[in-house]
Amino acid sequence: MSGPRPTPETPPRAPEPPQDTATDVVRWAAFSCVLVPVVLVWYGTSLAGAAGTALGLAAVTAVCRLLLRRSERCAARRPSGEAAPHQGRRHRSGTGAHRGGRHTGGNTPVG
Repeated sequence: MSGPRPTPETPPRAPEPPQDTATDVVRWAAFSCVLVPVVLVWYGTSLAGAAGTALGLAAVTAVCRLLLRRSERCAARRPSGEAAPHQGRRHRSGTGAHRGGRHTGGNTPVG
């Protein structure tokens, strides 16, 4: 029952470009800025309360959008093979009393 295989009529697809996830997040956030106040008014919340909620959501959305764009710019600037620089406090590696957690000292009397 072996016979010639049918040849594919369509050429193989090119890989799809990566999706812009930040744009998707911002779109959903903008949608929620509209939807949430409508639902609040529908369930009996005052117009002023719903408007305040809409403004709060819009402010949070704007800040998140700025942070996402900043993160994308920083990621685009850094070569993909290079590790991200360590930011924050400088820590010494090794075991010591300053690493956190509960430590029992060797010469601490146990009563």
